[in-house]
Amino acid sequence: MTEQTPTRPPDSLPRGVPAAGASRLERRRRHDRLARWVVSAGGVTIIVSVLGILAFLVAEVVPLLVPARVEPAVAHALPPAAPLAVLADEDATHVAVLHDDAHLRVVRLADGTITGDHPLFGAGDAANVRLTCGAARFGDHGFVAGTSDGRVLSVAIRFKQDFSAATPRVETEVDPPEITEVDPLRRPVIACASSTRELSSATIATVGEGELVLVETQVEENLFTGERTSSTQRRTLAAPAPLRLLLIDARRENVFGSGSDGRLFWWNLRETEPREPLGTTVGAAIGALTVLLGDQSLVVGQEDGSLSVWNRLSRGGGRAQLVRTHDFPPLPAAVRALAPSWRDRTFVALCADDTLRLAYSTTTRVLWDGTAPLAGACALALQPKNDGVVLAAPGRLATLAVDSRHPEAGLGAFFGRIWYEGYDEPAHVWQSSSGSNEAESKFGLMPLLFGTLKATLFSLLFAVPLALLSAMYASQFMHGSLKRWVKPAVEIMASLPSVVLGFLAGLWLAPRVAQFFLAVPLFLLLAPLAVLAAGSLAERLPARWRHRFPEGVGALGSIGVLTLTLLATVQLTLPLEAAWFGGDFVAWMRDALGISYDQKNCVVLGLAMGIAVIPVIFAIAEDAFSNVPRSLVSGSLALGADRWHTVTRVVLPTASPGLFSAVMIGFGRAVGETMIVVMASGNTPVMDWSLFNGLRSLSANIATEIPEAPHGSTFYRTLFLAALLLFAVTFIANTAAELVRQRLRAKYARL
Repeated sequence: MTEQTPTRPPDSLPRGVPAAGASRLERRRRHDRLARWVVSAGGVTIIVSVLGILAFLVAEVVPLLVPARVEPAVAHALPPAAPLAVLADEDATHVAVLHDDAHLRVVRLADGTITGDHPLFGAGDAANVRLTCGAARFGDHGFVAGTSDGRVLSVAIRFKQDFSAATPRVETEVDPPEITEVDPLRRPVIACASSTRELSSATIATVGEGELVLVETQVEENLFTGERTSSTQRRTLAAPAPLRLLLIDARRENVFGSGSDGRLFWWNLRETEPREPLGTTVGAAIGALTVLLGDQSLVVGQEDGSLSVWNRLSRGGGRAQLVRTHDFPPLPAAVRALAPSWRDRTFVALCADDTLRLAYSTTTRVLWDGTAPLAGACALALQPKNDGVVLAAPGRLATLAVDSRHPEAGLGAFFGRIWYEGYDEPAHVWQSSSGSNEAESKFGLMPLLFGTLKATLFSLLFAVPLALLSAMYASQFMHGSLKRWVKPAVEIMASLPSVVLGFLAGLWLAPRVAQFFLAVPLFLLLAPLAVLAAGSLAERLPARWRHRFPEGVGALGSIGVLTLTLLATVQLTLPLEAAWFGGDFVAWMRDALGISYDQKNCVVLGLAMGIAVIPVIFAIAEDAFSNVPRSLVSGSLALGADRWHTVTRVVLPTASPGLFSAVMIGFGRAVGETMIVVMASGNTPVMDWSLFNGLRSLSANIATEIPEAPHGSTFYRTLFLAALLLFAVTFIANTAAELVRQRLRAKYARL
């Protein structure tokens, strides 16, 4: 049998180690284990932190994509009269219903009690006059109704909260109806609409073929006595066809109408001279019309189930036209009623087969499709807070609870072209605020993503060549004594605060680039030529002169040459502009080439961000060049290659994985840059490749707008989506860079 040597446990001491050495070795092992645990814990902590940030961003963004939820809420009995229109108070506690028996009834939703029953006619008219049409008024809580004897009634209702008792309650006040005589011949009113504002109102009605009657009332109040005087103006508008639907917007500037032949008519009340209405054929007969918040978008529902949005656009300076800007998927039956939101571009549509649709006009997004909880409903309204829908049918009233917190969100809204109100065509737009609460939300992220990539591209175009060539020269050609000063100085530049660079770029560099703009391309053209000429001249000097200077200090001479070249181009700018460009190169570009110039543009931004990125790329690239084994360099030189061929054919390929990593780290630095972009780019979210326009990046947008975003709003969560998008861009770029680096490393590892 062969004798087997016992194996020593890995943690046991080697033979012959003295006791003192054994204790030191044991301590070293404990320290190694502790260091390994600390490093492992640090790495795990970093990974968990990054994943935690990602999870937080996703948690803030997910609610944007959650669909709307609609559920039945309450149902109550009503009198058997047919409802013409319905309204809800701000807190959805009471509902006012206008019936065709000329009664306005107020229902408390908690228990279905009718808290108010207000007849609109006096005792003399109640038996002989009936309501022929009715609708909710635009501009306030109120109704307008046409009568069978050629009159129009306009009635206002106010919901007032009373907090005097232990339990808050809502009290309703109904004003006596205002009666407008529309037709002297006492013919029934076919269609009517009304719009009110403080101390003014307008009512439009039609009683037959050929004309519309517009009655405008203006009330003036004496500021000293409080006395009010009213004046009424009556106008007649031509109607090309019998109309069965009428609509007037809240500003009382536009009237819309439709008949039974599928034509849509528009009267512009701002025109001083009466003109024929603009007629547009929409297809099938129109079943319902409504104007959305802001009075710019008109929703049209048709008998064949078509649902579309129309806008008024003026193209080419001519008369404005009605243009179909949005088409929704068709509904299964004829559209019978439409109700707009008081807060945004949401609306609800009701079909003849009791189908309901909740939709958002700007993004053409269907929020919910379902069946109405009330059969035969003929009147509906969205509650003022968009948290419910009220439906009324003869003898019944029902409500739906709506949870639609972010109707303006969606992948199409963030990344697609949207046709916004007032725009001639669909476009990518970011506009988070405006001068009015009625403006559309514009949360297109494409201009921000485009601005981020544009800023990164132009900064890297300036920084990468300079940083890589400088690193190559410093590691392979520069004298060692000079390199000991240059490399730390460049690396210290990386510690410059970006806010300082942005401040200098925005307030000092931008005005001077605008003043001496022609010097920038001249310098970029002449600088390489001047350096090459100086190098060629230095090579022609006698050897005894050249040998007085150590090899590798030619950079000092290049700095002097570049400084003189810069001074020369600045001095040449004004004479060249005066001789060739009329004294102002920027004005010449605008007038002759049609190129606009913003003082804070991509040229200034590229220079400023390039200065911030160059030290990062230089430091990593210089280390990559210096880490190339000297044996490879010596072997190449020994085989007869000169220094330049050795660097370009041997050193550069071997160092390429590290160089690529340097460029990608510079890319990440540029993508995430914030303060320089904020202060030097103009911060304008436009999609234009021009060098002379500004931009807005994702990071700059987050920094400037997150303090103004209401917590939990669509705006707030969209900014977190921008952060998630920035995270994804950086992650994808770094992952791709690592894959490329590994392939380059494997390819050149054999050298």
